[in-house]
Amino acid sequence: MTLQPRCEDVETAEGVALTVTGVAQVKIMTEKELLAVACEQFLGKNVQDIKNVVLQTLEGHLRSILGTLTVEQIYQDRDQFAKLVREVAAPDVGRMGIEILSFTIKDVYDKVDYLSSLGKTQTAVVQRDADIGVAEAERDAGIREAECKKEMLDVKFMADTKIADSKRAFELQKSAFSEEVNIKTAEAQLAYELQGAREQQKIRQEEIEIEIVQRKKQIAVEAQEILRTDKELIATVRRPAEAEAHRIQQIAEGEKVKQVLLAQAEAEKIRKIGEAEASVIEAMGKAEAERMKLKAEAYQKYGDSAKMALVLEALPQIAAKIAAPLTKVDEIVILSGDNNKVTSEVNRLLAELPASVHALTGVDLSKIPLIKKATGAQV
Repeated sequence: MTLQPRCEDVETAEGVALTVTGVAQVKIMTEKELLAVACEQFLGKNVQDIKNVVLQTLEGHLRSILGTLTVEQIYQDRDQFAKLVREVAAPDVGRMGIEILSFTIKDVYDKVDYLSSLGKTQTAVVQRDADIGVAEAERDAGIREAECKKEMLDVKFMADTKIADSKRAFELQKSAFSEEVNIKTAEAQLAYELQGAREQQKIRQEEIEIEIVQRKKQIAVEAQEILRTDKELIATVRRPAEAEAHRIQQIAEGEKVKQVLLAQAEAEKIRKIGEAEASVIEAMGKAEAERMKLKAEAYQKYGDSAKMALVLEALPQIAAKIAAPLTKVDEIVILSGDNNKVTSEVNRLLAELPASVHALTGVDLSKIPLIKKATGAQV
């Protein structure tokens, strides 16, 4: 059952009249003995009668408790007030077989505006304290704000410094990592290239081995082919060739004998011709020697006159040979400022002529009277 006890204009311990409204939840106890007590109390009554009995009991206890408390205690600590009412009323209603499940204060007010005045005072005090608190808070907030700004700047400076240090350390670490990465990359690349070279070498070695095997097989095949070809040649060429060679050899030996005989005959003929030519040459040589001997004796007999005659006979021929190149020249011009230059050149040539003849023939023309006189006179 839900009950709403209400006490109007009940004076508190300070004499202030208050009106209090509560809410209670009650039920009839189900224990055998307590249920018998409830039946004894309420047998023949309806629910409303039961509510009225319990309600009056609660209101009576509520009034008695209100007279012992101040307004502040009732208003400010409603839970404690409700607990006190529940504890005081519970034994009485319990003897009627009723249990109070809950009891709370719903409303508290007065007709003289005590509570509102109390609230205003309290509100003023609270407002004052709030203003003071606001001022102090603003002051403290300003100080704290300045301190916070200073701390913030300090922290910011420290943070910037740490950020700069961290950035520098990061860059250094990054450079170190980059260097390490580059080194590892270079090592990996070198290792890759070396491994690639090893693999290529292995591949090349295997290719060489394959080529060797193929070459061996090819050589074996060629050897077999050579044996086959050799046998074929023996059967088809060698045997006929040997027969043909034997025949040719026999023919060649016959031809050789023939050539030897012909050569011997030709040699004999040449020897006979040579002996005949030698006899002729010998006879001609003897005749030429006899002629030269007779000619020398004649020259010896004639003496210098004969030699001079020979030289004089030879001079035109010598002069012709010397002057042969000049036959291809149309005109010779001798340039000189001296009128006697040509004459002197001619005289010089004539003076050198005996020496040239002596060098060519051994004959000294200057000892011949006629020539000596001519050259001396510079003809």
